[in-house]
Amino acid sequence: MADMPKSGELFGIPYNFDRPSLGRMLSSYWQPDEGMLVEKPFGIGYTLNLANWRSWIVLAVAGGLFYLESGDEDAVEDTDEPVEVVVDD
Repeated sequence: MADMPKSGELFGIPYNFDRPSLGRMLSSYWQPDEGMLVEKPFGIGYTLNLANWRSWIVLAVAGGLFYLESGDEDAVEDTDEPVEVVVDD
């Protein structure tokens, strides 16, 4: 079987299966001169650039939604109690 390249693009989506180093991992998440999305240091696709202020807004919104979702579990447990229904004929 022919040697397949370990990094490149396929249909416009980047991939990189080279063994990641610590330096490459750190530098890929902090690129001040790039946009909000940058290529992942390992794997397929894109990731957030933490040097961009818009990425922090995305993380704050996701964290807020996660917090609200985890807080609703208590309300759902209270409504699981049996309810008496009276029907008048």
